[in-house]
Amino acid sequence: MLIGLAAIIALFTGLWLASLYFKNSSIVDMWWGPGIFLIGLTYYLTGNASQDRSVAVLAPLAIWAIRLATHIGRRNIGHGEDFRYAKWRRERGPSWWWFSYFKVFLLQAVIAWIVAMPLYYALARPAPPHLTIWDVAGLVIIGVGYLFEAAGDAQLRQFKADPANAGRVLDTGLWRYTRHPNYFGEAVLWWGFGLLGVATGGYLGLIGPALMTFLLIRVSGVALLESTLRQTKPGYAGYVARTSPFFPRPPRRLTP
Repeated sequence: MLIGLAAIIALFTGLWLASLYFKNSSIVDMWWGPGIFLIGLTYYLTGNASQDRSVAVLAPLAIWAIRLATHIGRRNIGHGEDFRYAKWRRERGPSWWWFSYFKVFLLQAVIAWIVAMPLYYALARPAPPHLTIWDVAGLVIIGVGYLFEAAGDAQLRQFKADPANAGRVLDTGLWRYTRHPNYFGEAVLWWGFGLLGVATGGYLGLIGPALMTFLLIRVSGVALLESTLRQTKPGYAGYVARTSPFFPRPPRRLTP
Protein backbone atom coordinates (compact mmCIF):
# COMPACT_ATOMS: atom_id res chain seq x y z
CA MET A 1 0.00 0.00 0.00
CA LEU A 2 2.93 2.35 0.64
CA ILE A 3 3.76 2.34 -3.06
CA GLY A 4 0.48 4.13 -3.68
CA LEU A 5 1.45 6.76 -1.11
CA ALA A 6 4.82 7.21 -2.77
CA ALA A 7 3.18 7.68 -6.18
CA ILE A 8 0.72 10.35 -5.04
CA ILE A 9 3.37 12.22 -3.02
CA ALA A 10 5.66 12.28 -6.06
CA LEU A 11 2.85 13.65 -8.25
CA PHE A 12 1.73 16.28 -5.75
CA THR A 13 5.32 17.37 -5.09
CA GLY A 14 5.62 18.07 -8.81
CA LEU A 15 2.33 20.00 -8.68
CA TRP A 16 3.66 22.02 -5.74
CA LEU A 17 6.68 23.05 -7.78
CA ALA A 18 4.37 24.04 -10.63
CA SER A 19 2.23 26.06 -8.21
CA LEU A 20 5.30 28.04 -7.15
CA TYR A 21 6.01 28.90 -10.76
CA PHE A 22 2.41 29.91 -11.55
CA LYS A 23 1.78 31.42 -8.08
CA ASN A 24 -1.49 29.48 -7.90
CA SER A 25 -2.08 26.63 -5.44
CA SER A 26 -5.49 25.87 -7.02
CA ILE A 27 -3.69 23.60 -9.47
CA VAL A 28 -3.97 20.86 -6.85
CA ASP A 29 -7.78 20.72 -7.10
CA MET A 30 -7.85 19.71 -10.76
CA TRP A 31 -5.44 16.84 -10.06
CA TRP A 32 -7.39 15.30 -7.18
CA GLY A 33 -9.20 12.79 -9.41
CA PRO A 34 -6.22 11.93 -11.64
CA GLY A 35 -4.06 11.59 -8.53
CA ILE A 36 -6.38 8.96 -7.09
CA PHE A 37 -6.46 7.21 -10.45
CA LEU A 38 -2.65 7.13 -10.33
CA ILE A 39 -2.87 5.39 -6.96
CA GLY A 40 -5.26 2.81 -8.41
CA LEU A 41 -3.07 2.30 -11.47
CA THR A 42 -0.05 1.78 -9.22
CA TYR A 43 -1.89 -0.90 -7.26
CA TYR A 44 -2.97 -2.56 -10.51
CA LEU A 45 0.59 -2.66 -11.90
CA THR A 46 1.99 -4.09 -8.66
CA GLY A 47 -0.97 -6.27 -7.62
CA ASN A 48 -2.50 -9.61 -8.53
CA ALA A 49 -6.17 -8.88 -9.14
CA SER A 50 -8.05 -10.77 -11.82
CA GLN A 51 -8.55 -9.04 -15.15
CA ASP A 52 -12.31 -8.82 -14.64
CA ARG A 53 -11.97 -7.08 -11.29
CA SER A 54 -9.21 -4.81 -12.55
CA VAL A 55 -11.45 -3.58 -15.36
CA ALA A 56 -14.41 -3.26 -12.98
CA VAL A 57 -12.34 -1.00 -10.73
CA LEU A 58 -10.19 1.00 -13.16
CA ALA A 59 -12.83 1.75 -15.80
CA PRO A 60 -15.25 3.65 -13.53
CA LEU A 61 -12.32 5.17 -11.66
CA ALA A 62 -10.92 6.60 -14.91
CA ILE A 63 -14.33 7.92 -15.99
CA TRP A 64 -14.81 9.61 -12.61
CA ALA A 65 -11.28 11.10 -12.59
CA ILE A 66 -11.52 12.49 -16.13
CA ARG A 67 -14.93 14.05 -15.56
CA LEU A 68 -13.93 15.60 -12.24
CA ALA A 69 -10.68 17.01 -13.61
CA THR A 70 -12.51 18.45 -16.62
CA HIS A 71 -15.21 19.98 -14.43
CA ILE A 72 -12.78 21.59 -11.99
CA GLY A 73 -10.47 22.71 -14.79
CA ARG A 74 -13.33 24.41 -16.63
CA ARG A 75 -14.35 26.12 -13.39
CA ASN A 76 -10.88 27.22 -12.24
CA ILE A 77 -8.68 27.93 -15.26
CA GLY A 78 -8.55 31.64 -15.97
CA HIS A 79 -10.31 32.62 -12.73
CA GLY A 80 -7.32 33.10 -10.44
CA GLU A 81 -6.48 31.29 -7.24
CA ASP A 82 -9.28 29.75 -5.16
CA PHE A 83 -10.35 32.03 -2.31
CA ARG A 84 -9.23 29.49 0.31
CA TYR A 85 -5.66 29.36 -0.94
CA ALA A 86 -5.58 33.11 -1.60
CA LYS A 87 -6.59 33.74 2.03
CA TRP A 88 -3.91 31.41 3.36
CA ARG A 89 -1.35 33.00 1.04
CA ARG A 90 -2.12 36.44 2.51
CA GLU A 91 -1.99 35.13 6.06
CA ARG A 92 1.34 33.32 5.67
CA GLY A 93 3.03 35.99 3.57
CA PRO A 94 6.60 35.15 2.48
CA SER A 95 6.50 31.71 4.14
CA TRP A 96 3.58 30.49 2.02
CA TRP A 97 5.88 29.01 -0.64
CA TRP A 98 7.11 26.22 1.65
CA PHE A 99 4.12 26.12 4.01
CA SER A 100 1.79 25.42 1.07
CA TYR A 101 3.62 22.14 0.44
CA PHE A 102 2.52 20.77 3.81
CA LYS A 103 -0.86 22.51 4.25
CA VAL A 104 -2.13 21.92 0.72
CA PHE A 105 -0.16 19.44 -1.36
CA LEU A 106 1.25 16.91 1.10
CA LEU A 107 -1.94 16.94 3.20
CA GLN A 108 -4.14 16.31 0.16
CA ALA A 109 -1.79 13.57 -1.04
CA VAL A 110 -2.14 11.71 2.26
CA ILE A 111 -5.92 12.21 2.32
CA ALA A 112 -6.20 10.93 -1.26
CA TRP A 113 -4.17 7.86 -0.32
CA ILE A 114 -6.47 7.08 2.63
CA VAL A 115 -9.61 7.67 0.58
CA ALA A 116 -8.22 5.30 -2.07
CA MET A 117 -7.73 2.44 0.42
CA PRO A 118 -10.51 0.31 -1.14
CA LEU A 119 -8.58 0.35 -4.41
CA TYR A 120 -5.66 -1.44 -2.78
CA TYR A 121 -7.79 -4.33 -1.57
CA ALA A 122 -9.70 -4.52 -4.86
CA LEU A 123 -6.59 -4.48 -7.07
CA ALA A 124 -3.82 -6.11 -5.03
CA ARG A 125 -5.51 -9.41 -4.11
CA PRO A 126 -5.89 -12.33 -6.54
CA ALA A 127 -8.98 -13.90 -4.95
CA PRO A 128 -11.75 -14.33 -5.67
CA PRO A 129 -10.88 -14.51 -9.39
CA HIS A 130 -14.47 -13.85 -10.47
CA LEU A 131 -16.81 -10.94 -9.77
CA THR A 132 -19.12 -11.42 -6.78
CA ILE A 133 -22.39 -9.92 -5.60
CA TRP A 134 -20.31 -7.34 -3.69
CA ASP A 135 -18.70 -6.25 -6.95
CA VAL A 136 -22.06 -5.92 -8.68
CA ALA A 137 -23.52 -3.96 -5.77
CA GLY A 138 -20.44 -1.75 -5.69
CA LEU A 139 -20.66 -0.97 -9.41
CA VAL A 140 -24.36 -0.10 -9.10
CA ILE A 141 -23.65 2.23 -6.18
CA ILE A 142 -20.75 3.82 -8.07
CA GLY A 143 -23.10 4.45 -10.98
CA VAL A 144 -25.71 6.09 -8.74
CA GLY A 145 -23.10 8.28 -7.07
CA TYR A 146 -21.55 9.26 -10.39
CA LEU A 147 -24.91 10.28 -11.85
CA PHE A 148 -25.75 12.37 -8.77
CA GLU A 149 -22.37 14.10 -8.86
CA ALA A 150 -22.26 14.69 -12.61
CA ALA A 151 -25.90 15.79 -12.89
CA GLY A 152 -25.59 18.10 -9.88
CA ASP A 153 -22.49 19.75 -11.31
CA ALA A 154 -24.12 20.11 -14.75
CA GLN A 155 -27.26 21.69 -13.29
CA LEU A 156 -25.21 24.15 -11.25
CA ARG A 157 -23.02 25.04 -14.24
CA GLN A 158 -26.07 25.68 -16.42
CA PHE A 159 -27.67 27.77 -13.67
CA LYS A 160 -24.57 29.96 -13.22
CA ALA A 161 -24.22 30.44 -16.98
CA ASP A 162 -27.48 32.43 -17.07
CA PRO A 163 -26.81 36.05 -16.01
CA ALA A 164 -30.43 36.32 -14.82
CA ASN A 165 -29.58 33.93 -11.96
CA ALA A 166 -26.88 36.16 -10.43
CA GLY A 167 -27.36 36.26 -6.66
CA ARG A 168 -30.13 33.67 -6.78
CA VAL A 169 -30.21 30.21 -5.19
CA LEU A 170 -30.49 27.06 -7.29
CA ASP A 171 -33.40 25.06 -5.83
CA THR A 172 -34.55 22.99 -8.79
CA GLY A 173 -33.54 19.59 -10.15
CA LEU A 174 -31.44 17.58 -7.72
CA TRP A 175 -30.80 20.79 -5.77
CA ARG A 176 -34.44 20.75 -4.71
CA TYR A 177 -33.84 17.61 -2.63
CA THR A 178 -30.36 18.26 -1.23
CA ARG A 179 -28.28 21.40 -0.94
CA HIS A 180 -25.22 19.49 -2.14
CA PRO A 181 -26.13 16.72 -4.64
CA ASN A 182 -22.61 16.71 -6.05
CA TYR A 183 -21.05 16.10 -2.62
CA PHE A 184 -23.65 13.46 -1.83
CA GLY A 185 -22.87 11.73 -5.12
CA GLU A 186 -19.14 11.80 -4.39
CA ALA A 187 -19.68 10.12 -1.01
CA VAL A 188 -21.98 7.47 -2.50
CA LEU A 189 -19.48 6.75 -5.27
CA TRP A 190 -16.72 6.03 -2.78
CA TRP A 191 -18.91 3.69 -0.75
CA GLY A 192 -19.34 1.82 -4.03
CA PHE A 193 -15.58 1.50 -4.40
CA GLY A 194 -15.55 0.42 -0.77
CA LEU A 195 -17.73 -2.56 -1.68
CA LEU A 196 -15.32 -3.50 -4.47
CA GLY A 197 -12.66 -3.76 -1.78
CA VAL A 198 -15.00 -5.75 0.48
CA ALA A 199 -15.39 -8.25 -2.38
CA THR A 200 -11.80 -9.39 -1.72
CA GLY A 201 -12.14 -9.27 2.07
CA GLY A 202 -10.78 -5.73 2.40
CA TYR A 203 -13.16 -4.44 5.05
CA LEU A 204 -10.45 -2.13 6.35
CA GLY A 205 -10.71 -0.25 3.08
CA LEU A 206 -14.06 1.18 4.23
CA ILE A 207 -11.99 3.70 6.18
CA GLY A 208 -11.57 5.48 2.85
CA PRO A 209 -15.24 6.24 2.07
CA ALA A 210 -15.89 6.93 5.76
CA LEU A 211 -13.18 9.61 5.72
CA MET A 212 -14.48 11.04 2.45
CA THR A 213 -18.02 11.30 3.84
CA PHE A 214 -16.77 12.97 7.02
CA LEU A 215 -14.69 15.50 5.09
CA LEU A 216 -17.52 16.34 2.71
CA ILE A 217 -20.02 16.93 5.51
CA ARG A 218 -17.91 18.40 8.30
CA VAL A 219 -14.70 19.88 6.85
CA SER A 220 -14.00 20.82 3.24
CA GLY A 221 -17.41 20.38 1.63
CA VAL A 222 -20.77 21.31 3.11
CA ALA A 223 -19.48 23.12 6.20
CA LEU A 224 -16.92 25.27 4.36
CA LEU A 225 -19.13 26.18 1.41
CA GLU A 226 -22.21 26.99 3.44
CA SER A 227 -20.35 29.38 5.72
CA THR A 228 -19.71 31.46 2.59
CA LEU A 229 -23.11 31.04 0.94
CA ARG A 230 -24.99 32.17 4.04
CA GLN A 231 -23.14 35.47 3.84
CA THR A 232 -23.32 36.05 0.07
CA LYS A 233 -26.78 34.84 -1.00
CA PRO A 234 -29.79 36.61 0.56
CA GLY A 235 -32.22 33.76 -0.15
CA TYR A 236 -29.99 31.02 1.18
CA ALA A 237 -31.45 31.01 4.70
CA GLY A 238 -34.87 30.05 3.34
CA TYR A 239 -33.28 27.39 1.15
CA VAL A 240 -31.53 25.96 4.21
CA ALA A 241 -34.79 25.88 6.15
CA ARG A 242 -36.60 23.74 3.57
CA THR A 243 -33.85 21.64 1.96
CA SER A 244 -31.81 18.75 3.33
CA PRO A 245 -28.11 19.59 3.72
CA PHE A 246 -26.77 16.31 2.35
CA PHE A 247 -29.01 13.24 2.09
CA PRO A 248 -31.78 13.79 -0.50
CA ARG A 249 -35.37 14.05 0.69
CA PRO A 250 -38.47 16.04 -0.37
CA PRO A 251 -38.26 19.70 0.72
CA ARG A 252 -40.01 20.77 3.90
CA ARG A 253 -43.19 22.77 3.66
CA LEU A 254 -42.69 25.94 5.63
CA THR A 255 -45.64 27.38 7.50
CA PRO A 256 -46.22 31.13 6.92
